[in-house]
Amino acid sequence: MTANILPFPQKSESNRVGLLAGAGRYPIVFAQMAREQGYTVHCMGVLGLVDEDLRELCTDFKMAPLARLGKAIRFFRQRGVDRVVMAGKIEKRVLFDPYRIVKLLPDWRTIHMWVRYAAENKKDDTLLLAVIREFARDNIAFESALDFCPELLVKHGFLTSRKPSPTQWKDVRFGWSLAKEMGRLDIGQTVVVNDTAVIAIEAIEGTDECIRRAGGLCRRGGFTVVKVAKPQQDMRFDVPTVGVQTIQTMHEAGARVLAIEAGMTILLDEPEVLELANRFGIAIVSLNAEELHLRAVA
Repeated sequence: MTANILPFPQKSESNRVGLLAGAGRYPIVFAQMAREQGYTVHCMGVLGLVDEDLRELCTDFKMAPLARLGKAIRFFRQRGVDRVVMAGKIEKRVLFDPYRIVKLLPDWRTIHMWVRYAAENKKDDTLLLAVIREFARDNIAFESALDFCPELLVKHGFLTSRKPSPTQWKDVRFGWSLAKEMGRLDIGQTVVVNDTAVIAIEAIEGTDECIRRAGGLCRRGGFTVVKVAKPQQDMRFDVPTVGVQTIQTMHEAGARVLAIEAGMTILLDEPEVLELANRFGIAIVSLNAEELHLRAVA
């Protein structure tokens, strides 16, 4: 079984695409691929999060604090950009800082977004959809970055030379249903399991911190990390992503298996990820719910 490939977008006459960039490698990989396909990339990065290496890959590159949506909207409008993608991790912990208002200093567009679209709760989907709705007021539409680089979606199968043991398969099956339920509740996408016991669940801290916490709680190591898409995953944002840092963190914490969802997970820098996983003896398997069910009844 192969990954579901999203339709490639038709280029507009201007060939312009906007990039709202957070932390990590994903925005860099997107910008590289978009440029190779003839797009001009106009990037607004989140100050304090975005990697400045993006500057060399983009036609325009500016940074703004997280709560300055108005500045980002003006940036894209001034450049005639009417479609934008989100890529990269956005840090939510600042929302719970006691001095968050002083640190964020939100502009009026952010305040409008917050009151109009995000007052009910602060789940990831709620906040990111609120951003999309605020941009839509200026006729700026968000698309999935994967429309431009569908090859980043992981293919189905065993990705490493090492495969999970029967006991580890049991942990994968156990963790998979839990991770899907956590995704349905929009809590997180990652569950760490050992001997059919939940060691850690991802919340706002992110995957790496979840894995590190599991390493501190399960000192003997050997645990399994299960990372899946939400049941109704919006591919425009918050798509589960793994890369070299994920494998390095797993090794340091003592994890031995990574189970991810085929066709729904971004695998960045795949050759480097698989080389590192093989060197550390970490098994990576990409599968789907139907296959897990078949293995359970076999």
